[in-house]
Formats: sequence, structure tokens, C-alpha cells
Amino acid sequence: MKAFFSWFYKKYGEGENAHARERLGSFAGLVGIIGNLLLALMKLIVGLLAASVAIVADALNNLSDAGSAIVTLVSFKMAAKPADRDHPFGHARIEYIASMVVSFLILLVGSELFIDSVKKLITPDALAAQEIGLFTLIVLGASIVAKLLLSLFYRSVGHELGSPTLKASAQDSLFDCISTSAVLICSIVVKLTGFYALDAIVGLGVSTLIFVAGIRILNETKNSLLGEAPVDQTVEAITEIVNRYPEALGIHDMMIHNYGPNRFIASLHVEVDGSADMFELHDCIDNIERTIQHELGILCTIHMDPIVTDDETVSALREFITMAVHRVDERLSIHDFRTVVGQSHTNLIFDLVVPFEVKRDTEEISRAVEEEVWLHHPNYYCVITVDRA
Repeated sequence: MKAFFSWFYKKYGEGENAHARERLGSFAGLVGIIGNLLLALMKLIVGLLAASVAIVADALNNLSDAGSAIVTLVSFKMAAKPADRDHPFGHARIEYIASMVVSFLILLVGSELFIDSVKKLITPDALAAQEIGLFTLIVLGASIVAKLLLSLFYRSVGHELGSPTLKASAQDSLFDCISTSAVLICSIVVKLTGFYALDAIVGLGVSTLIFVAGIRILNETKNSLLGEAPVDQTVEAITEIVNRYPEALGIHDMMIHNYGPNRFIASLHVEVDGSADMFELHDCIDNIERTIQHELGILCTIHMDPIVTDDETVSALREFITMAVHRVDERLSIHDFRTVVGQSHTNLIFDLVVPFEVKRDTEEISRAVEEEVWLHHPNYYCVITVDRA
């Protein structure tokens, strides 16, 4: 496959090029359409001749896969459209919508096959076993090999393009290998034993596998559309670049937005020495943004947070608050710490970072931090802004 990708990108452009991505994704969709239509046609003929609901179920499953491949092909065409006034971040998220359409098609087929299998289980066809011959077994065996190759092809291209639609199709094709293998074993057993109800039982199993695939794809697509946490590798890669610059003293409030496969926009806050030259720091922040875009392909906007680094009193108070927060819960942390010293009391102003794993109410946590501070210094007042990590 590497040789294939190398040839393809040489012909149509680099892998990140929208034109190359569209061509490769469309080619994968076309392969899926032709392959699944051929498999569906052969299985449907064999299933009808053998009066086997399990084989017909498998054929209809392949037919739904062909419909999914059509959706894949169309989605790659639409996702490649350039950004416009109404869609300034492009159209790449159409792939997520395509994945949802695929999941609905799969669930529809699964429900129909489940109903047919229940009917066949109630009234099994005693003539079915008489029609299962060598040609049927050959077709099913060839289908298993074909779907396995198609699954490997989808997985390879999906990984290359970072496409959720193709990755979902790869898993679906792998499920098809398992279900068709079950149908093949069922056909042999029915032929040898005359246990006709097994055909309907396997049909129920196939429909269940189809349901599982549909629900899984729907759930993954739902997460992408709702917005999900970025993968650790992306966060670590951005953090590593920021840490290359000695002017960057800390990093927080990182947000990464996904506008389609491999299309990210990020924002974050970088702490810098408030006493340093502001123009030099601004130049450093610009360099960090350019490096992130050049190396990771992520458009990044950085907010510069100046902090006090040469005041022993402020440093001591920051350490005091950090320890107080950790006594409430070790998973908590702070940033953007500053102080306002008055005659009667001192305001300690900071952002409190609360991970989602901490299930306590944020107001309760804030009160616990305030009480911990008052316990040691009654004249210290906390001004807390809660951030969810």
C-alpha cells in the first residue's frame, strides 16, 4: 500500500493536498461500490435459490455497504470544496455527517433482517438445505476473502487520510467477514444435519452484528459532531513546541477545535515574564504560532499572559495558594495568579483548574479552598475563576 500511496501522491499531489485527498477518498468509495454490488448480486442469487434467509441477509448487508460507499464517495467530493463566506472553515465536517448517514442505513438493514429472521425461525423452510450446493459454498468463501481484502484496503486508506468514514467502513467490512463465515458454517451444518432452524438463528446473529456496527459508527460520529477532547498526542505535540521557547513559562486554557479530519484550530494561553520587553515577547509568541502551523498544520492563536517573576512576596503567596488547593484535592491546579494588597486584607486572584474527574460541585470546591486559606490567614480573600480542564 505504501507504494500505491507514493504513486498516487506523485500523480495528484501531497497527502495533505485537498485535491489528492478527494481523489484517493473517491477512489476508495468507488472500489467499495463496485465490490459490494458484485458481492450482493452473487449472494442474492445464491440466497434466493437456496431459500436461505441468512445468505439473503448477508447479501442485503453488502447492498447497504454499497450504499455506504456511495455516501463516502459523495462526502469526499463535498468535503473538498474550498472555504466560502458561509463556511469559513471549509466543508470537511461533511464526512462526519456522511458517517451518520452510513450508520442509519446499516441500522435500517439490520432491523429488516432481524424481522425476516424471526419469521423464518417461527416457520423454518425444510426445503432450504436441499438447495445448498458447492456453488453456494464457493460464493460464500470468495465473499469472505473479498471482504477481508476490502477491509484492509479501507483501513489503510482511512489511516492515511485520517477519515472516520473509511475507518468505519473498514470495521464494517471486518464484521461482514465474521458474519459471512457464520453463514458459511451454517450452510454446511444445515446441509449435513437438516437442522433448518439454524439458518434463521444465524440470520439473527448477522442482524445483531449489523446493529452493533451501526450503533458503533453512530456513536463515534455523534462524538465528533458534539465536540470531543483532543487526542493526547496533539496536546503533547503543541506543548512540546511551546516548551522549546525559554520565554514561555507556562501554558494553560488550551482549546482545540476539530473542523473535519486533520483540520484543527487551536487557542491557548502562554505565561511570560511581565518585566521582559513586550515587543520581544510578542515576537516570540508569533514564532510559536508559526511553528505550530508549520509542523502540525494547526492554525493557532496564543494569548500572552504576563506574570510576576521577580517579587518574592508574590512568589510566596503563589506557593501558599498552590499548597492550599492541593490540600483540598491534589488534582486541582491554579494559573494566572496575582495579588492586590490592601491595608485590612489582601486579595488573592487566580484561576482554579478543576478536571472533569473531580465530581464535586465547583462552588463547593471554591468554598473549600477559601476555608482552607482562611484557616491559615483570615485576612486573605480569594477571588476564584473556575476552569474545567
